[in-house]
Amino acid sequence: MPIPFTRRGFVAASLAAPAAVLADSRIPASRVPGSAVQLALNAYSFNQPLRDKSIDWNGVVDYCARHGIQGLDATGYYFDGYPKPPSPAVIHALKRRAFLNGVTICGTGVRNDFAVTDSAARARDIAMVKEWIEAASLMGASVIRVFSGQKVAEGTTFDKTLDWMVPAFQECAEHGARHGVIVGLQNHHDFAKTAAESIRIVEAVKSDWFGVILDVGSLRMADVYEEISKLLPYAVSWQLKESVWYGKQEVPTDLKRVKAIIDKGGYRGVLPIETLGAGDPREKVARFLEKVRAVFG
Repeated sequence: MPIPFTRRGFVAASLAAPAAVLADSRIPASRVPGSAVQLALNAYSFNQPLRDKSIDWNGVVDYCARHGIQGLDATGYYFDGYPKPPSPAVIHALKRRAFLNGVTICGTGVRNDFAVTDSAARARDIAMVKEWIEAASLMGASVIRVFSGQKVAEGTTFDKTLDWMVPAFQECAEHGARHGVIVGLQNHHDFAKTAAESIRIVEAVKSDWFGVILDVGSLRMADVYEEISKLLPYAVSWQLKESVWYGKQEVPTDLKRVKAIIDKGGYRGVLPIETLGAGDPREKVARFLEKVRAVFG
């Protein structure tokens, strides 16, 4: 199998190589050895207030500043006019507000579906992702979050779907390289349900500008922490959620285990947190942030 994602690139290896060979041949990513994280907020935590307009982007930035959150994943869904990206004027205003409050816009994200059989629909989503890559670059965001797709379409298979999905991601990654934005595939318990399936996609794309958004709450087919360990070498960002799942059982995320995995495997970069479900996100984020800081510092 090829070497996991690195910012220097992939080292060619046989796809048929056993797992033991992969473990022995891994080289460190171009990050400095060790771990260091910068806590950030995924805007999806404020999903309902952003949708009902009880908070706007200025309010989210101000919330981050008041709580000492250094980064913001400014999810694309909450900009007026989505799926079209916001105007440069809107981006510049958000960028200025964030800068003056010591908040880095570290990422954004869109909804795409490259698993559909309709080539015209995929082409529209490729064009949409490209437009948002350019918007991300204008924001100063280093990562854009994308999805594989909702499911394996009726009448086809996982393997056959990869025949058109991988070229779509390659086209997006090439555009990302031109604009200095890494395309991050969020494992989302959808088309790709396991770490192995997400890794297979990343390795097939074979781009320095394509990696994984490590969503701890969407690894539901095997031991969560083993799956996190497998995905860590490919991670370019995260969604650190309050809960993980064992099948249909929801349990609180063991933050100490997550930190131990990061410390052992090595990761330097942003660590966006995300809260979900009922309750005021202003309170939910603050509570979760306190727990995360107690472990990560």
